[in-house]
Amino acid sequence: MTDDKAILAVDIGGTKTLVALVRASGVVGEVTVPTRREDGPDRWLEAALVAAGPWRGRFSGIGLAVTGFVRDGRWSAMNPATLGIPPDYPLVSRVEALFSRPAIAVNDAQAAAWGEHALGAGQGEDLVFLTISTGIGGGIVLNGRLREGLAGHFGLTTEGEDGDLLEDRVSGRWMAAEARRHGQAADARQVFASAAMGEAWAMDIVAASARRVARLCRNIQLALDPPRIVLGGGIGLAEGVIDRVRALMPPLGPVAPVPVCRAELGVRAGILGVADMARIAFSGAGR
Repeated sequence: MTDDKAILAVDIGGTKTLVALVRASGVVGEVTVPTRREDGPDRWLEAALVAAGPWRGRFSGIGLAVTGFVRDGRWSAMNPATLGIPPDYPLVSRVEALFSRPAIAVNDAQAAAWGEHALGAGQGEDLVFLTISTGIGGGIVLNGRLREGLAGHFGLTTEGEDGDLLEDRVSGRWMAAEARRHGQAADARQVFASAAMGEAWAMDIVAASARRVARLCRNIQLALDPPRIVLGGGIGLAEGVIDRVRALMPPLGPVAPVPVCRAELGVRAGILGVADMARIAFSGAGR
């Protein structure tokens, strides 16, 4: 018999797909499979179906958290360099046909924002969530509701007069490229390690990234005035980043800077968030 409190949560990212059985009490089990870029979305979904095999019949619906843009159940790439997705791929209808269960789909950072709101650092309050890793994603919860569509795609805002995307001046990809420009073969983690050892080139890269994140947080406060900004992702949660960002955010006139706090749910934020959203949607309560 189907457990009406169980949701199959599928988080499709640029390099891996996390498939999990989630109840209201938490994650029951999970499997990670590679997202083979060359396979395309039909094969990615088939791989998720195989991974979910041991739980067949135990979930009442499916929640999908995916990189890119989702509207009306259709999926498109915002940055094809992250994951190449055909425009308007019918994600929800394909999943419902494949799994014979109702499904919802949302951007992965938006799902993580809801997870942090409902179950993590947000404590049930409104927030803006930023994940800074290979790229930059985000989500906005205002008046207790998640903003979907384009809302929260902060990495696609522009930086400077040259019109570069912000995520191309802050993220892990940018850090590695800057390291190469300094003659260093280092990924983002190695850049942070070198900065901690006092190497000037790495310290400059980390400082520049933090400065731009702080500027983004300031602009978010001016636009949305959220009670908090929750920072996650491999870059966002790296040692010292949040402290740097806070230090670079002076008061806005008489108004204190928005509190910036650590994400609490880690890599499970997306699956926990989209599972909660699916549970609400399938109960007919809306969100």
